[in-house]
Amino acid sequence: MKLLANIMTAFIALCHFGFLVLEMFLWTKPAGLKMFNMTPEMAENTAVLAANQGLYNGFLAAGLVWGLLSKRTDVKVFFLVCIVIAGVYGSQSATQIILFIQALPACIALILIWLSQRKQNSA
Repeated sequence: MKLLANIMTAFIALCHFGFLVLEMFLWTKPAGLKMFNMTPEMAENTAVLAANQGLYNGFLAAGLVWGLLSKRTDVKVFFLVCIVIAGVYGSQSATQIILFIQALPACIALILIWLSQRKQNSA
């Protein structure tokens, strides 16, 4: 169970590094325009905001990697909870899909961590 929790956490970190690349470097490029269904003008007008958002996603990914490398469950839990909160907020302020792309995977990872801790404590 612990391995599965770590795999899910690593997957989420990888996704957030991907969000960083998309929001910081590809926002005004064809991939970013297509992904977010934007015009070039709209992308240019929001590029600074997207880059800032991408940087925050990078910090979340870095925190998860730190938790994985240090084997500190509390660090992983903290950053996963931050991702869930950001996903719930984003689903209310931007688009509902964020709930499924960001918050749901983090919730699954949190459940897997909880189950692995529970199994470890009962052993």
